[in-house]
Amino acid sequence: MPAFEAAYLQAYRQSVLAEKARMSADMLMDCDLCPRQCHVDRTAGKLGYCRTGRQAVVASFQPHFGEEAPLVGHNGSGTIFFTHCNLLCNFCQNFEISHGGEGGAMTHRRLADMMLFLQAEGCHNINLVTPSHVIPQILSALMLAAADGLTVPLVYNTGGYDRLSSLRLLEGVVDIYMPDFKFWDNAIANRTCHAPDYRETACAALKEMHRQTGDLTIDDAGVAQRGLLVRHLVLPEHLAGTREVMRFIAGEVSVDTYVNIMPQYRPCGRAHEVPALGASLSPSTYEQALTAACQEGITRLDQRRPLIFR
Repeated sequence: MPAFEAAYLQAYRQSVLAEKARMSADMLMDCDLCPRQCHVDRTAGKLGYCRTGRQAVVASFQPHFGEEAPLVGHNGSGTIFFTHCNLLCNFCQNFEISHGGEGGAMTHRRLADMMLFLQAEGCHNINLVTPSHVIPQILSALMLAAADGLTVPLVYNTGGYDRLSSLRLLEGVVDIYMPDFKFWDNAIANRTCHAPDYRETACAALKEMHRQTGDLTIDDAGVAQRGLLVRHLVLPEHLAGTREVMRFIAGEVSVDTYVNIMPQYRPCGRAHEVPALGASLSPSTYEQALTAACQEGITRLDQRRPLIFR
């Protein structure tokens, strides 16, 4: 097997990364980075749906051992949690960060230094959590980090609500795509995060991510190097549409897609606004979701079973 090299390193050497950073930065002046297409001038301090201006805002960064097994390895995944979000689910388990705005604004240099620190700590990857609204800032910071010795895989950890044009800017930069596929029923998506086009957007995004990186590849030590890893949070009363989501992934993305079917739903934030989301997930509903995934052909599942909150 040839030695691994992070995709962004070639893009950096060939000045492709610099061009992508410039193009995405220009988009901030009439922002259409995500499907919300707010068309505000973020460089002038105008705020759209994501409430983020010229600088990225970061809530925290640290080695994380609660992620999927191929990301965690022995030394953890180097997570950078970006504040705010372009989706804003009313039941978000990071409600204080996504809705409350906890965090501080970061220069490109500071963001690059975070990446380098996490690599120095031994993390197997740089895991960008909720990055869809800060792609320009990430690309600019990545140029600085690559110049200073960053080499580990880059993980794009997203809610799945991403524009194809923005994802295409990331081709040849991102090593591992880790999108959520949250809902199949657009009516549920509309009630919980005002995204009535979520299903179509997520379907197109997953196909593009897979086109760019393929199925998840894992080295001999069990650590992910490149490819697509999909997360799906099971919701009470089957509101997430697990069977339909798994059928789509198996039939239109790849039957070998690595999937984490997550059981840790619990009411957070404003979940009570949807009566069915006012209760934690039952073990039987989760087991039914696992069965549905296998019946639809998805068997490459993350093996850890987190605690179900009752």
